[in-house]
Amino acid sequence: MLESPPHTADLWAVLGLEPGADAASLKRAFRQQARLWHPDLNGNDPVAEERFKAVNAAYAILSDPSRRQAWERGQGASGSAPPDRFASGFPEFDDYLDALLGRRQARAEPEFGPVGADPEGWPDPQVPDPQPEAPGRGWGVTPSPPPPPPVVASVDAETVVELTPEQALTGDRIELELADGTVLETWTPPLAGDGWRLRLAGVVAGGGDHFLQLRVRTEEGLRIDGLRVLFQLDLAPADAVLGCRVAVPTLEGPVQLRVPAGSSSGRLLRLRGRGLEWGHQRGDQLVEIRVVVPEELTEAEEALYRRLQQLASEAED
Repeated sequence: MLESPPHTADLWAVLGLEPGADAASLKRAFRQQARLWHPDLNGNDPVAEERFKAVNAAYAILSDPSRRQAWERGQGASGSAPPDRFASGFPEFDDYLDALLGRRQARAEPEFGPVGADPEGWPDPQVPDPQPEAPGRGWGVTPSPPPPPPVVASVDAETVVELTPEQALTGDRIELELADGTVLETWTPPLAGDGWRLRLAGVVAGGGDHFLQLRVRTEEGLRIDGLRVLFQLDLAPADAVLGCRVAVPTLEGPVQLRVPAGSSSGRLLRLRGRGLEWGHQRGDQLVEIRVVVPEELTEAEEALYRRLQQLASEAED
């Protein structure tokens, strides 16, 4: 526990003041010295802890007229130092500084602070922040600058944009609203295709990119890629093996397509002149074969497939 200094000048010197300083100077000096010697800013240095306690004790006595008079007259018990309020630890400096600077509403009974402080809590927020004292007067410090704004993490975003074949062919205006409310206007390029991914660089908060995923398809399942039209045709194994004729949708209506025998998945069949037109150019439609195996078989179908399996095995032998 800090012992009470025997001379009047000692308490004033702890706060870096001349004896008899006014109340406003007393509060300024207290706030300045408390910030300077708070243990959070001094790596739990024992000297700083003792200095911090001394600053609180000095202010507690000098800010209370009755205790100050008693101490100046040397009346032992009345002028002794207050109990050690920091015996169980020190308050967080951010909370301590908030209270010192009046950045939150003071409480009637502060959780921490000098014994004998004003009943409203910590020092009057109307008193301006302390400036560095002149050389030789106390332990003046320059207030720390405000912390930098938080860094916003960069996260890319993506939006799916639906286009008709005509819009994809000529290009179309897109109005896009970002998550932060920003509205962007851009245009898709001419001869765009389904699955294209357009990049809007650096438009997202934090410097991220926003991607536009183009979707250019018709209800019949036609996909547009520039002037070409793409279509996936599902065939049963027998039709793929033996060949068949099947109706295929196009932009101008269905047409009959002859599928050659022995067509495997991935084979492309061309319908000339069934794509999009651009000036004197006209694209084709490509039909991709996909052989689909049934999930369930009847007994007769299963027997036939087993017979086919046996025949394939005998042919290998």
